[in-house]
Amino acid sequence: MADIDYKRITLDGLWNNNQALVALLGLCPLLAVTNTMINGLGLGLATTMVLLLSNLSVSAIRHWVRAEVRLPVFVLIIASFVTAVELVMNAWFHELHKVLGIFIPLIVTNCAIIGRAEAFASRNPLGASAVDALAIGIGFTLALCVLGGMRELIGQGTLFDGAHLMFGDIAADWKLSLGDDYQGLLLAILPPGAFIGLGLMIAVKNLIDKGLARRAHKAVASEPAGAEA
Repeated sequence: MADIDYKRITLDGLWNNNQALVALLGLCPLLAVTNTMINGLGLGLATTMVLLLSNLSVSAIRHWVRAEVRLPVFVLIIASFVTAVELVMNAWFHELHKVLGIFIPLIVTNCAIIGRAEAFASRNPLGASAVDALAIGIGFTLALCVLGGMRELIGQGTLFDGAHLMFGDIAADWKLSLGDDYQGLLLAILPPGAFIGLGLMIAVKNLIDKGLARRAHKAVASEPAGAEA
């Protein structure tokens, strides 16, 4: 267990293997509910909680589950936690639960969750599985929030609209607005806008990755010259 690279696990979940921008998993809720930042944040946190609980459970029982039945067992575990998270949201965040609707129970079909259970949690100890779940979940949540915030700002001219649904009355004044004169771009909050926004996010990530790769290549190429000097 000493050779587990927690830094690499975290970086992979947040950036290198971001489930929304690289693996392109969970696109149904990603594209459907991200018309506001708060909707994206709510779904992202719910997904992260399910990821964490399911990864921990799968890791804990990995030595006792036979290979022939592991996938049905994993699905049952995930479905149980999705039901629990849905009940909690319905009880304490009822209005947000109504807004997100069917996409909360549909977390059980998110390929990222079953994928992490099968590919990582079933092969690694509790600590590494927890870090992997948090990194993957936070990376997915950040993608949801960025896409939701971008679509909300362009489409409605607002940001943090509906923050009270998650944070209560204290967030009633958190809403930012470009002003009443801003007409908004309807395309941004329609389904095509979600695809366009996600494509732009992927393009920006690829540009950043290429820039980092070029910088690393130049640094490696300049090392011999520096050593000789």
